[in-house]
Amino acid sequence: HTSAGQQVEIDFIALEDALAKLRELSPRQAQVVDLRFFGGLALEDVADVVSVSLATVKRDWTMARLFLKRELDAAKLTDC
Repeated sequence: HTSAGQQVEIDFIALEDALAKLRELSPRQAQVVDLRFFGGLALEDVADVVSVSLATVKRDWTMARLFLKRELDAAKLTDC
């Protein structure tokens, strides 16, 4: 989360690597990320597309974001 005026620098190669790992570990969580991040869908719409409950999508979204953050943080450390 950033405040107004802050910019987030994204390493897209590291992001794609992290998403590939997530797809191997949890295809549904990866699908939730794809639909939310790239598709711009609301959580309720993702639940409809994936055919699971809203609570499951919320859980998947939270876990996927934590996984991706950990992976991207680790990638930053190895780049230093």
